[in-house]
Amino acid sequence: MTDQTARIALISAFEPEIEILRGRIQDAQVVRHSKTDFVLGNLAEHPVVVFSSGVSMVNAAMTTQLAVDHFNIKGIVVSGVAGGADPELSIGDIAVPVQWGQYMEMAFAREADSGYELPPFLSSDFASFGMMHTINLGVFEELAGHGTSRFWFPADADFLAAAEAAAGKLTLSTVAPDGQHLAHAPQIYVGGGGVSGTAFVDNAKFREWAHTTFHARVMDMETAAIAQVADVHDIPFLAFRALSDLAGAESGSNQFEIFMSLAGGNLADMVEAFLKELD
Repeated sequence: MTDQTARIALISAFEPEIEILRGRIQDAQVVRHSKTDFVLGNLAEHPVVVFSSGVSMVNAAMTTQLAVDHFNIKGIVVSGVAGGADPELSIGDIAVPVQWGQYMEMAFAREADSGYELPPFLSSDFASFGMMHTINLGVFEELAGHGTSRFWFPADADFLAAAEAAAGKLTLSTVAPDGQHLAHAPQIYVGGGGVSGTAFVDNAKFREWAHTTFHARVMDMETAAIAQVADVHDIPFLAFRALSDLAGAESGSNQFEIFMSLAGGNLADMVEAFLKELD
């Protein structure tokens, strides 16, 4: 282990998301492992390690496990942008789901006279999207003969309580450093589910299916994988996801790039306010 200090891991998917947060770290020093830079330091009087997970489920699981191997991780906090699934949420809002699942662990069923049919050795607890059936794999794959499959991985109750306390005191900005601004005041929503998968979603019908089927507020490409690593190691976990787009439900083109800088600043404020509320 590189460092014995008990630290909270602060994880974002890629550079634009993490740049503002990393700039707030006090007494920062960089440690490099397996082509990944880990920034050690303090934020809101908490020892932290800040790093980029990389985009995608595989990268997220790999870099999170790398951090657990080399540092004394006492908590994991994810912050970054995501596509909005809940029609009640708007671009710029921050969602704090109470649980996360990998909704693109799937079986693509064959077409039959009665519709799409799964093979007899597979089942799904959820409504399908055409031929696409979400299946539960979780930490262990039941088909391998050990463990019990499941879909949801919960956020830590104490972390959620701290997030709720922080949300009650924090006012999110409407203006980005580049002058882009929202016509509404973004809000923080604690509750609901989040889902992660291997596809960037820009499809209104798929978004509606994800919200209806999983009660999902947000959709991304990393968080559920990080939640699964945290669960294996019994490490408290929480994720903050700011809506950069509506996953295909916008009236025009996808707005992912437009509100990145605004989301980055608000997420950094949210993480810092959350840390101040931790016991």
